[in-house]
Amino acid sequence: MNTILVTGGAGFIGSNFIRIALQKDINIVNFDKLTYAGNLDSLKDIKNNSSYEFVQGDICNLQFVSKKLMQCSFSAIVHFAAESHVDRSIDSPNAFIETNINGTFALLEAARKYWRQLNEEEKSKFRFLHVSTDEVYGTLGDTGYFTEETPYAPNSPYSASKASSDHLVRAYYHTYGLPVLITNCSNNYGPYQFPEKLIPLMILNALEGKPLPVYGTGRNVRDWLYVEDHCRAILTVLENGVPGEKYNIGGHNEKTNISIVHTLCDILDQKKPRSDGKSYREQIAFVKDRPGHDQRYAIDASKIQRKLGWVPQETFETGIIKTVDWYLNNLEWCRRVADGSYRRERLGTGE
Repeated sequence: MNTILVTGGAGFIGSNFIRIALQKDINIVNFDKLTYAGNLDSLKDIKNNSSYEFVQGDICNLQFVSKKLMQCSFSAIVHFAAESHVDRSIDSPNAFIETNINGTFALLEAARKYWRQLNEEEKSKFRFLHVSTDEVYGTLGDTGYFTEETPYAPNSPYSASKASSDHLVRAYYHTYGLPVLITNCSNNYGPYQFPEKLIPLMILNALEGKPLPVYGTGRNVRDWLYVEDHCRAILTVLENGVPGEKYNIGGHNEKTNISIVHTLCDILDQKKPRSDGKSYREQIAFVKDRPGHDQRYAIDASKIQRKLGWVPQETFETGIIKTVDWYLNNLEWCRRVADGSYRRERLGTGE
């Protein structure tokens, strides 16, 4: 059975990935620092699974990561660990440089040393998959899509740090031959997302009678993908992707931020009506736009569909209902992880 080292596995996408990978009879070692967005409550249902192990640690600690790699026989590393919130990166960019750039560098160095001592058969099967974002490409106008050939043009400290890590990963393939894969994905949504992000934030604020903050006019466009579809795509790339290649992953679901908020309000109006009979839309509050706010992201995912046969299983309409139902059924989890979260009243961009 293959064993995968997953970094950042206690986070939103990582925890969903681990759960899906375990269903495929893959052994998982979850390596996570447990920062504010990493929560082992997201993995309570599998913590006693004999194919799962949790290790608390920092990817910036090269010696510690290298030691763990040498203790097990890993067939792959899937690298989720990252600081990922744009607003946080604007206010406090240091952590983004440290984790996303220096941490990725340390992990690459540990992986290179581990890979170099494998026998030829093990070397040929090993993969380092780096999970990145569409935000490295910058912003689009009203038309067009990000392809794998789109030049990088990051506009925030977060996206710049991820662009830097992408370049490092690519360099380790071309310089050292390390068999890397890079995926760049659109906005994810679904279960276990930290409540500072757009969809869980709006759900919780709505139910608590708080304002629903929307930047600017709310006309910024994002391409939305259900998190389990993203995780299935990562497994597909891991199993069949060509080393040195990158794959864009998107849901073909372009939505404005305000349309997302309207949809959530309308679903909650049906599933959990306000006691006064009014619509949750009345809680929407437009706030001052943030600096450098990208206007539109849209992914061309034709490469992964054409070459690897991946297509999303969920439409936005089916995925958003599943998501709202999950949060309504797990409000205690949401409130527990949101307790003390970072200036929650001002965050609501979905990024």
